[in-house]
Amino acid sequence: MDTLTIRQKLYEYIKVADDDKVEAIYTIIKDDVNIPYEWWNDDELVAELDRRSADLKSGKDKGFTWEEVKARLLSRSK
Repeated sequence: MDTLTIRQKLYEYIKVADDDKVEAIYTIIKDDVNIPYEWWNDDELVAELDRRSADLKSGKDKGFTWEEVKARLLSRSK
């Protein structure tokens, strides 16, 4: 499993985990929490950003306009 998938799974889990589990996870990682994440040193993330950028530039991925993104976000808050 790649790092991006693991990050997403952890993020989704923490959003719904009970308080005891969140506190247990925090206890394990608390010493690392204050270390800034230097995303530009994450080879997998940079490669993924490069791939997505190339897809947008080539037209393979049409992307979304700001208006589309805004409408989608606003519809979720209702």
